[in-house]
Amino acid sequence: MSKTIFITGSTDGIGKMTAEQLAPKGHELIIHGRNDQKVQATVESIKTTSGNENIHGVVGDLSEFSTIQNLISDIKSRFSKIDILINNAGVFKSINPTNHTGQELRFMVNYLAPYALTYGLMPLLKNGEDARIINLSSAAQAPVSLKALEGKSHLSQKETYAQSKLALTMWSFYLAQQEPELNIIAVNPGSLLNTRMAREAYETFWSPANKGADILYQLALSTEVNGASGQYFDNDMGNFNRAHGDAYASEKIRLLIDSTQKIIKEYIPSLSY
Repeated sequence: MSKTIFITGSTDGIGKMTAEQLAPKGHELIIHGRNDQKVQATVESIKTTSGNENIHGVVGDLSEFSTIQNLISDIKSRFSKIDILINNAGVFKSINPTNHTGQELRFMVNYLAPYALTYGLMPLLKNGEDARIINLSSAAQAPVSLKALEGKSHLSQKETYAQSKLALTMWSFYLAQQEPELNIIAVNPGSLLNTRMAREAYETFWSPANKGADILYQLALSTEVNGASGQYFDNDMGNFNRAHGDAYASEKIRLLIDSTQKIIKEYIPSLSY
């Protein structure tokens, strides 16, 4: 059965590779990126190579709340459902440490953006067929500083990257409890894959990028993970595994969610969660 699948950050890296695997199977794909020309080029390329004309493009900068809000409105005006949301877009290294409203860039793109985007698109997900949310975590996970999340203290790019990925994992587990009809999985797609982000950050890689794309394809479509909501897949190990201990600490999760909701409410007050 054809699925409507939205992949953030899908003009490059494993997001694009995942789309290229899904397209020949006849699924309706929503390709996302920050640059309109790059989005359209990716859409046309995938249409040509797959023979699938049901490929669409959306544009939005996930580092800014205003453009996230516009992106949500655009998608809701064009689509009636989303069966699979893959929150793939992420950032490690950046020239600017913060966005225009002062949010640390890694917290913003890797955690706050998927948080806001997912809740904004929740009506479409609830219209989906056995809807799934795949959140791109990482083997790099570190305890979250709420002061850093709120912009009251400043940490290194490496520290905030690891904290943003744990925050995303903690929220994934929380969301799985709040929305039991959805299948929500956090995944480490593999450490130091051969992607532009990894090369820019570490100037090396351990595994081919298709290792990450293969697991995203599997988690998106496989019936074997139907009962896996609220779990963490570690693709370094090749199985479901235990995430950082804080992902199971109910009080730390509560404090994280309270802090996150205050931030989101300030910039997108109309968002329901």
